[in-house]
Amino acid sequence: MTENKTTGKLYIVATPIGNLGDMSYRAIETLRSVSLIAAEDTRNSIKLLNHFEIKTPMTSYHEHNKYEKAEELIKRLRSGEDIAVITDAGTPCISDPGEVLARRCAEEGIEITGVPGACAAINALAISGLSSRHFLFVGFLPSKKQKKDRRAELERLRLETATMILYEAPHHLMETMHELCGVLGEDRRVCLCREMTKKHEEIIRTSLGEACLLSPRGEYVLIIEGASGKDIGHSVGGAAAEACMSVQKKAEEILEPAKLVEYYIQQGMDEKEAMKKTAIQLGIQKREVYRAWHGLDMR
Repeated sequence: MTENKTTGKLYIVATPIGNLGDMSYRAIETLRSVSLIAAEDTRNSIKLLNHFEIKTPMTSYHEHNKYEKAEELIKRLRSGEDIAVITDAGTPCISDPGEVLARRCAEEGIEITGVPGACAAINALAISGLSSRHFLFVGFLPSKKQKKDRRAELERLRLETATMILYEAPHHLMETMHELCGVLGEDRRVCLCREMTKKHEEIIRTSLGEACLLSPRGEYVLIIEGASGKDIGHSVGGAAAEACMSVQKKAEEILEPAKLVEYYIQQGMDEKEAMKKTAIQLGIQKREVYRAWHGLDMR
């Protein structure tokens, strides 16, 4: 790929999000032909390369070295090497360190081309059953440490009329769901997508309020319905803040162990099953739930 030229080319190569059958022929040939593959996690990617008998050398390119490593890769591209960038799953550069490398190549006038394929965000949107005419890719919300930025982003999303696509990690999922419920409202429709294209694919279509009562595990793509004219009308002035606080308070109240046990019993569970599910939901020990349900001293 590098003959008769002085500068290499950057290939942005999509890889499967679960099902290896989604790997394209062009992606395989590209990864075999380039001089180097920049991979988000070489331990994961080596399994993919071995499966397709790709022998090209890899280098680690991830969130914690994306700036300095990008400069190293730019030098190699300048020397005439073609380089492919891949992520753990799906299309690189979408909420991914590859964005930095692509931007630097654009700034340096280095040719960039894409080898399209699977993308978790688009696949989730397509199967969500929600409107895809207008959509907004949000990716990951600002971290909990960035409280002001996170709150500002949530408030902005409250008025967003397009369908929204969010990513969330397993250990933050339920906390984020409650925040979204408190800000966007418990009736807003949402589709939670996990393990897409895999054997145990899970697609949950529900409301934000109902989603807060589930016990989903794993990394999800969230597809959230955009605001309606009614939502926007109610968002003006103090009434909006009051409504959001009311929803948030309701979500917080139902997460008290005793009230959550009561809710599950009302849904038809027996007491033992309700206490077990409450412990899983809240991430606490069953004996804590038992004591709360029976009004015993929690000390």
